[in-house]
Amino acid sequence: MFHRCQHKETALSAQTTRSLDVITIGRASVDLYGQQIGTRLEDVGSFAKSVGGCPTNIAVGTARLGLKSALITRVGNEQMGRFIREQLEREGVETRGVATDPTRLTALVLLSVENDKSFPLIFYRDNCADSALDEEDIDPDFIRTAQAVLVTGTHFAKPNSDKAQRKAMRLAKENGGKVVFDIDYRPNLWGLAGHDAGDSRYIASDEVSAHLKTVLPECDLIVGTEEEVLIAAGGDDIHAALRTIRSLSPAVIVLKRGPMGCIVYDGPIPDDLEDGIVGKGFPIEVYNVLGAGDAFMSGFLRGWLRGEPHTTSATWANACGAFAVSRLLCAPEIPTWTELTYFLENGSKERALRKDAAINHVHWATTRRRVIPRLMALAIDHRSQLEDMASGDAQKLARIADFKVLAVKAAAQVADGRDGFGMLLDDKYGRDALYAASALKDFWIGKPIELPGSRPLQFEFSQDLGSRLVEWPVDHCIKVLCFFHPDDADDLRKTQIAKLGAAFDAARKVGRELLIEIIASKNGAVGDDTVARAMREIYATGIKPDWWKLEAQPSAAAWGQIDAAIVEHDPYCRGVVLLGLDAPQAELETGFAIAKTAKSVKGFAVGRTIFGDAARAWLDGRMSDDEAVAQMAERFGALVKVWEES
Repeated sequence: MFHRCQHKETALSAQTTRSLDVITIGRASVDLYGQQIGTRLEDVGSFAKSVGGCPTNIAVGTARLGLKSALITRVGNEQMGRFIREQLEREGVETRGVATDPTRLTALVLLSVENDKSFPLIFYRDNCADSALDEEDIDPDFIRTAQAVLVTGTHFAKPNSDKAQRKAMRLAKENGGKVVFDIDYRPNLWGLAGHDAGDSRYIASDEVSAHLKTVLPECDLIVGTEEEVLIAAGGDDIHAALRTIRSLSPAVIVLKRGPMGCIVYDGPIPDDLEDGIVGKGFPIEVYNVLGAGDAFMSGFLRGWLRGEPHTTSATWANACGAFAVSRLLCAPEIPTWTELTYFLENGSKERALRKDAAINHVHWATTRRRVIPRLMALAIDHRSQLEDMASGDAQKLARIADFKVLAVKAAAQVADGRDGFGMLLDDKYGRDALYAASALKDFWIGKPIELPGSRPLQFEFSQDLGSRLVEWPVDHCIKVLCFFHPDDADDLRKTQIAKLGAAFDAARKVGRELLIEIIASKNGAVGDDTVARAMREIYATGIKPDWWKLEAQPSAAAWGQIDAAIVEHDPYCRGVVLLGLDAPQAELETGFAIAKTAKSVKGFAVGRTIFGDAARAWLDGRMSDDEAVAQMAERFGALVKVWEES
């Protein structure tokens, strides 16, 4: 009776000019995940922050999978609300429907992984912003832009948000759109469990079931776990519950079964529930089940909204769910379309997908915080060179920090708010300069970790990078300079690579980008293949930096070999920036012109050519602050002009 042609059901994008695939509605929170695994929430010592809430996660997940998604919710007028909005924008989610509530705080959730079966969480949702969503937040014109709206069970628990979601459903149906219902049952958000029972998945309630039954007739896709299907239909038998839902709704029903994958029912509910449509499953180790359903829904929607067969949609959903349960967080762990495709084509030898280095690299490289197609940086992370200029004079040494602040002013003048600019600054003398640079919008910042001049490579301050890097801002790039020549002695090369490997591992562990600077010319002859050979040797050990910083090369052929090494080993690499080595501007211009033949070269990071003369004169008292800024700005601007015009 209710069976409909799947092509008519799901091929929603073929004959539409709608600008959005899906608008999700409801919860938006900041998730604070305990970083200590295998302990009670009471004993967690530190937390990782991410966006959360079922519809928010799905908006992010579908955007990552290539759909055009949007979110309707409310956030507070404070830092956590702005974090959610900014992260959604970074993910490519349309934020037109995200309202700022002037009086309420953004919702928070505290979560932890106690063991592979217990995942305690606490909802901080007392009079929070998203729970105040009401009909006025639903813009009819906005709803008309989407092929589908997704409503969630939690937001039917309060009268105001219930009305908001029903209005969106009605508008969608009136305009030929589809309604997706994620049952998303959290008993304590319906007032059925205590604050400490946030992880409770099922408490029977005739009142909740009766309420949700009124939602079902208007839905085109209904997705839930066995417990959620039971609460939506009432009763305690899953077969009977599915048939109850079918009696109320012609929707496609997707039954999520955890590690057993899912079954799709499009038409009458069969006598044997296994006779539904089943997608490919993926055996994996369960690490954290929280957020798995949101990843699952994202994968299913990518298929369903693009008119794929249900088996394909279910396979993609199962794969996305597998990624989520094998990793710690929620939204940050949902795969991108590139990553999902890679996994489906190549599989994994690891049951714990978070341990698969190849997949993790694809995930990392395709979820970077922003695109940086070019980078022109003033490098003043120098420590030993400025100390030499100070010649041991205590007063001059004390002024180095102030000079670096002037360098930031010069770089900011040249950048003038444009994208693609940045600086290299250090922790030793550059603290105040780092504060100043961090205040500049979209300004790239790299910081060194190497002990200046060390060969073999050593880290500055401490060889324990983990405890140091965790304090760094998330958008600061780790820079490590290594004097490395492919013809160095075997023991030295192995030592250098081991240290670079430690930097790479630490960078990935704490979620920071890594720039590796290679200088070969100080320790041997440099030919057309020298630097490419060095890069290939480093790549062969599994090290894949986000950026390379390299010397100017002797020929276009040398750059061609560098391009080939990057394409062969890491096509996701951001690219190469040129270093200066205190070369005169005319020499740099020649190097720029040759480098422009390479696809991988994205810009430069030059230091002493820009600041050297000003530093000497300023430290000696022969140049004022304004004069130093003006000279550095003039020289940096001249190099920018050369780069842009060459």
